[in-house]
Amino acid sequence: MQFDKELDARGLNCPLPILRTKKALTDMTTGQVLKIMATDPGSVKDFQAFARQTGNDLLASETAEKEFTFFMKKK
Repeated sequence: MQFDKELDARGLNCPLPILRTKKALTDMTTGQVLKIMATDPGSVKDFQAFARQTGNDLLASETAEKEFTFFMKKK
């Protein structure tokens, strides 16, 4: 998937991946896509809730060997 910016949140536990994502999105323009890489198992539900609460689109989420990748489009 195409993305405009990448955020490495591997090794961080809740709520840091979400907080870093929120900060990264503020520097982006509407329609841009942020790729987030995380290792916290709770991040799957966290990112779903974050997308619902903020209106940003969670385009995709992938899991591979205890690593989670999310693609979020800024509203």
